[in-house]
Amino acid sequence: MARRSTPEIARSGAGREMLLGGGIGLGFVLVSALVVTAFGGYSFSWAGDGFVSVVWSAAAVQIGAAVTEELMFRGLALQALEKLWGSGATIVITSLFFGVAHLGAPGANAWSGVAIALEAGVLLGAAFLWRRNIWFVVGLHFAWNITQELLGIPVSGHTPEGLFTVDVHGSALLHGGDFGLETSVVPVLIGVALAVSMLVLAHRNGGIKTRRRASH
Repeated sequence: MARRSTPEIARSGAGREMLLGGGIGLGFVLVSALVVTAFGGYSFSWAGDGFVSVVWSAAAVQIGAAVTEELMFRGLALQALEKLWGSGATIVITSLFFGVAHLGAPGANAWSGVAIALEAGVLLGAAFLWRRNIWFVVGLHFAWNITQELLGIPVSGHTPEGLFTVDVHGSALLHGGDFGLETSVVPVLIGVALAVSMLVLAHRNGGIKTRRRASH
């Protein structure tokens, strides 16, 4: 579909990139959930369901979602638009579309769209510009979603069958309400900070491209 060479999906080094991205995604969600819990927003209890079946089911669903969304948004859309308008404008455009794409999720509203655009659209876009590797972004996206699901936290409004059940307390701005952790202000702030760091690294690596000038 891209009608070009696709080094970003090369098998060489794919496992390493997925593990690196997965580690960042895991840390991102765990730190965010820990901060929310520390401020009294979450309390967890063991669900008591079969460990292997729950993990396997969650992994099967989330790997499909991560691969599909990353091929669409970072594999095709981001790189096609980047050739026309450069990295900066493309991050903004693809992030907005990523937020809009999640407005059909249960419990979605204007704030959830903004939150997804900032913490997910910008972060995942910045992650790709830094590594220029789809497997890295897939690993980050997959670990992010499956960690939330296993913790029993709604993933973009979808209530999961996780290893834990979670009760929420206090302001929805802290715990995210029915939509889940992604509409908490905590991961939005952490996600933006991570994205800025990745964009700095991408700039140092020469991964930021400028707008293509029209030929005369």
